[in-house]
Amino acid sequence: MFDLLRLRKKHGKQFIPDIGSAAIRAPFRGFPSLDENKCSGNCSACADICPTAAIQTGPLRLDLGACIFCGECARECPTNAIEFSQDYRLASTSRSDLIVRPGQNADDYNEISVQVRKEIHSRFGRSLKLRQVSAGGCNGCEYELGASTNVNFDIGRFGIQYIASPRHADGLVLTGPVSGNMDAALRDTWKSIPEPKLLIVVGACGISGGLFGSSEEVNRGFLDETHIDLYIPGCPAHPLTIIHGILDFLGKDKHG
Repeated sequence: MFDLLRLRKKHGKQFIPDIGSAAIRAPFRGFPSLDENKCSGNCSACADICPTAAIQTGPLRLDLGACIFCGECARECPTNAIEFSQDYRLASTSRSDLIVRPGQNADDYNEISVQVRKEIHSRFGRSLKLRQVSAGGCNGCEYELGASTNVNFDIGRFGIQYIASPRHADGLVLTGPVSGNMDAALRDTWKSIPEPKLLIVVGACGISGGLFGSSEEVNRGFLDETHIDLYIPGCPAHPLTIIHGILDFLGKDKHG
């Protein structure tokens, strides 16, 4: 027993101690930087190469909710008008705030993107139980949600858990573009969660349909009809993006 305790002490703390100041190395792509002054004439190379139409030119805009962070736009741009940082703070409580504009940096974005509501903090600030539904996703975001619970990220230390029964949940975490054959199951799960409840949408597929948004097999009706409380971009969303976004939304300290 004493050997086990000595070994545990030697290992120290395995989790990231401060979610707010953690660093991710390249090639991870996070918050983008746009410089329209570098755009040359009527060039639309970045918009033409984007597989999800996340980029607009004239004026230059990038939609984090549709972006799959493939980096093709940055590689294709001849003047480096688009660059990706390693900043993982991408979540937003507003769909319109996911539209990044020239001159906007990650700190400015993070100041306004997640609006903390007093009633959310008071009701869910100490404990949040979430039911996850994969509505036709590729399992990328689902894997990252799972990774957020591991010893490295440990979302559970903040009182946040993914649970099996929607009847015991405070909210729903949705991934995937919502395929037609998942529509009924998604709606049933949502109805089974008692009020008041939260809807958190994770990943480009969930937020905008991503690569599958124009497919005839996708049914976005549920999302068109239901208020979304938090958007967490990515393809897939990084565990730090997920945890940081939820903690900001709940108004919780990011120190574990």
